[in-house]
Amino acid sequence: MGIFLDSELTSGERADTARFRVIPMPLERTVSYGAGTKSGPNAIIAASDELERICNGSEPCIHGIHTEAEVNCDGPLPDVMERLAQRTESAVNAGQIPVTLGGEHSLSYGAVMGVSRALGKPIGIVQIDAHADLRVAYQGEKHSHASVMHLLSEEGVRLAQFGVRALCQQEVDSRAQHQVFCVDAEELVTKNTLAVDLPDDFPEHIYVSFDVDGLDPSLMPATGTPVPGGLGYYQALRLVENALKGRKCVGFDVVELAPNGNEAWDFTAAQIVYRLMAACCAERN
Repeated sequence: MGIFLDSELTSGERADTARFRVIPMPLERTVSYGAGTKSGPNAIIAASDELERICNGSEPCIHGIHTEAEVNCDGPLPDVMERLAQRTESAVNAGQIPVTLGGEHSLSYGAVMGVSRALGKPIGIVQIDAHADLRVAYQGEKHSHASVMHLLSEEGVRLAQFGVRALCQQEVDSRAQHQVFCVDAEELVTKNTLAVDLPDDFPEHIYVSFDVDGLDPSLMPATGTPVPGGLGYYQALRLVENALKGRKCVGFDVVELAPNGNEAWDFTAAQIVYRLMAACCAERN
């Protein structure tokens, strides 16, 4: 496993005191269609070598980016989630922003729970995704990638979902039960919406979970569950950036990249990671 943005960072910017702590998580245990997410973190990190320092008018890397060793994904899923939770909790306690690279979407449970433990304050998730991930124990596994937001909702975490275009009745009911704020893909795409304000009572501390299948498959085919009618690249990023205004990003993940041999999609995911770092630096503006 390499170092995120290795070719651009100075020695000081790589320090373990960096503002961003990159945590590779090659988890692939509950995928239900296409496979390959375990190779996602390595592909993102390799592609990041081709990124430029400036992103959206700023240089996020001047705040420092430290890349840790990958999380061990062997053993029972609750144990795997706890290993990641300890990593993200440690990052937040050190005043850093944990950046988890997936891997399948189920990892968000461990990442968010670690951040929540460290903060001891309400957290809201801004989710870019083709799916609501609100199923209950999908295919008998409560830690399924299709159930991760159900688990987090049960923990009292607020959700704001953008770009969903594939969901079942159970998820519709769960949205109502947990008061999930949502604007789905068809409305966003057909109206070319670039900004949606979160409810006034949505938590100040935001965790961003960016599933790459939230993008349209024409822009991101390298994912296990591509769904037509997805968000545009800039559209998805603008939605996140607007959601962070006036709030504080306390962590994020980029998940569900399944490399297929075309480096363009790996580069796209790496650029999303870096752009989200830029958004964290500008969040209070």
